[in-house]
Amino acid sequence: MTSQRQIMNHDDIRRALSRVAHEISERNRGVDDVILVGIYTGGVYLARRLAQNLFDFEGAVVPVAALDINLYRDDLRGPGRRVVRPTDMPESISGKRVVLVDDVLYTGRTVRAAMDALNDFGRPDQVQLAILLDRGHRELPIRPDYVGKNVPTAPDEAVKVRLVENEGVDEVSIVRIDPALDPRGTTSKGPNRRGAVK
Repeated sequence: MTSQRQIMNHDDIRRALSRVAHEISERNRGVDDVILVGIYTGGVYLARRLAQNLFDFEGAVVPVAALDINLYRDDLRGPGRRVVRPTDMPESISGKRVVLVDDVLYTGRTVRAAMDALNDFGRPDQVQLAILLDRGHRELPIRPDYVGKNVPTAPDEAVKVRLVENEGVDEVSIVRIDPALDPRGTTSKGPNRRGAVK
């Protein structure tokens, strides 16, 4: 049996992204030479929302890229086939300030893979990390620069992010997983999700 509790609703997510966009603008003294790079899939949707917020605040168009990292992961186990989606990088990242965007930060392995993938597209001046939700349990020395919400979680919990763009609703929930149940195939960010962790 599983239990679920909502920790962010539509307004919470909207406010968090608005604050993060302001912080990106302040830290970089504007948005010149800033590129938002969303990690598939949730990170891409969030990067587009941040770009819209930055346009509303700054009146400037910030490029948004979509980055697939499946070929760079070291934590996908088993014989399953890796689904590779097209990376869309609108311009070279050399000399730019890249803001990596993802929905949940967990072990840090997704971010490490994303940084490896970025090497194929140039050498940025700086790489920053924007996360909607930091749930802790890091396995690598990775720390976000911008966080929508910090939520300590237990190892037997998963984080489920639902976004309007692909599920018709904005919400983040904590799901406690019964060890007797197989959580594979869910959209939760947690242990044993297709053998991968965030």
